Amino acid sequence: MSAIVQFENVGLRYGLDSETLSDVSFSLASGGFYFLTGASGAGKTSLLKLLYLAQRPSRGVIRLFGEDVVTLPRKRLPGFRRRIGVVFQDFRLVPHLSVYDNIALPLRVAGMEESEIDLPVSEMLNWVGLGDRGQARPATLSGGEQQRVAIARAVIGRPEILVADEPTGNVDADMARRLMTLFEALNRLGTTIVVATHDLPLIAQVGSAQMMKLDKGRLSDPTGSLRYPPRPQAAG
Repeated sequence: MSAIVQFENVGLRYGLDSETLSDVSFSLASGGFYFLTGASGAGKTSLLKLLYLAQRPSRGVIRLFGEDVVTLPRKRLPGFRRRIGVVFQDFRLVPHLSVYDNIALPLRVAGMEESEIDLPVSEMLNWVGLGDRGQARPATLSGGEQQRVAIARAVIGRPEILVADEPTGNVDADMARRLMTLFEALNRLGTTIVVATHDLPLIAQVGSAQMMKLDKGRLSDPTGSLRYPPRPQAAG
């Protein structure tokens, strides 16, 4: 599998403070499943922001889809961002819009014709088990239902990468397992998944996933396999 994400000696500093992230280097394979772990304050959210292009690094190189995004002209950033879905712990749904319209939002922003929107939104509602809640407002949903809406909105544009920041932090254990099942289904379809979490039982649920651990802004990679992933052996 080719690398879809490459970080090389990336550092991130806010203002004049010490670096939040230091010398972070890794490669993510296209179609891989990755968990990002670390104590609170380790820099997980900051790393994810770099990954979904909400933040530029202070130094280092970041390549997404084979291109250096640090030097990418700003006018090209929206096109790259559309290839990345993001799921937030606090959902970030638009409160005055229905569930249907929240999920449809990325398609409308991308300029899709209204006549083409209904089918993918309806399919997505059914996929996350909310086929009968399309006209509900976010405030009337449970935490688990809101998170499923957030996942549906993040993936309706068929992103190549899905980034999730503590997606199970506000749901119970049973719903956390259900959400992880959705992520695994997406991964089987070829989407690269990156989930930040400190939920060890959740990590154990996905046997094929790799773990990335941040410690005080540095990535633990004792074997070097994150920076230099082993190449698959050719068939004999």
